[in-house]
Amino acid sequence: MIVLGIESSAHTFGVGLVRDESPHIIADVRKKYVPSRGGIHPKEASQFFISEGPKAIKEALEGSGVSPMEVDAYAVTLGPGLGPCLRVGATLARGLAAYFEKPLVPVNHAVAHIEIGRYLSGFKDPLVVYLSGGNTMIVAYEEGRYRVFGETLDIALGNFLDTLAREMGLAPPYIVNGKHAIEVCADKGVKFLKELPYVVKGQDVSYSGLLTASLKAVKRGARKEDVCMTAREIAFSAIVEVAERGLAHTGKKELLLVGGVAASQTLRDKFRVMAAERGVEFYAVPPKYAVDNGVMIAFTGLLAFKHGIVVPPEKAYIRQRWRLDEVDIPWVSH
Repeated sequence: MIVLGIESSAHTFGVGLVRDESPHIIADVRKKYVPSRGGIHPKEASQFFISEGPKAIKEALEGSGVSPMEVDAYAVTLGPGLGPCLRVGATLARGLAAYFEKPLVPVNHAVAHIEIGRYLSGFKDPLVVYLSGGNTMIVAYEEGRYRVFGETLDIALGNFLDTLAREMGLAPPYIVNGKHAIEVCADKGVKFLKELPYVVKGQDVSYSGLLTASLKAVKRGARKEDVCMTAREIAFSAIVEVAERGLAHTGKKELLLVGGVAASQTLRDKFRVMAAERGVEFYAVPPKYAVDNGVMIAFTGLLAFKHGIVVPPEKAYIRQRWRLDEVDIPWVSH
């Protein structure tokens, strides 16, 4: 069985092809929109996807030697994400499914990050820390769905890092030699700024106050390197704290780190130390699959398709705020 997955929720148009026999991943094509200034401009990103999306699909099929008729189902991200970007992927997926008379599988972007992590780690029942530009949450499977045990009360960790870098004049580009601009700057910091707030409220975190305080510190004359170092340590330590509380609450013995921010080596090291102290297994998704990609959509689509989850093309509506705890997960069982 072969499934083609399309990802277009933010800055990356990804196309993946997977099958349920080895090798499982047979195509992985990505076209990334990089803004010339500021953050992601949804209209510009969608126009980039309109131009590059069909090319990516063709490249994935031709590169793998798979014809569109050999694909058993087409899977697509329907949310959460940026509306204009999601619409491009959804339109192309609807067209492919309708034209070739193949099933169309709706995929939740956040669930896909978790499933590619479970596949790569081999974990059966982990506590999941999902960190990206738009999401920051602590998740675990319970009674048919992934349940949220904690999340950000305002902005996501990835958004915090990007905004801080942009407002400090460090980005774009946001990634420099594989490291986030904030981390590159933080590595040169020497003084911890005690005035920056550390905010954890029960099982939740908050980053908006830290962002405001960090920018004010720069305006007062603090070294950017010290601000970056302090902000990074506070932001990362806060999410590690709530994750540890999640482990204590759920009793899980596996800890899985997924999402684009999981590519940070500093963050991975912090989680690794915490997991070792608690005696739980830890796995961080490799940077290649931590970021948005079509493979995770195809793989999750394969799981969903095997359990009969399909949608008529004309009813494949995008949902910009589709929460992962609204999604039934019939392929996981304890």
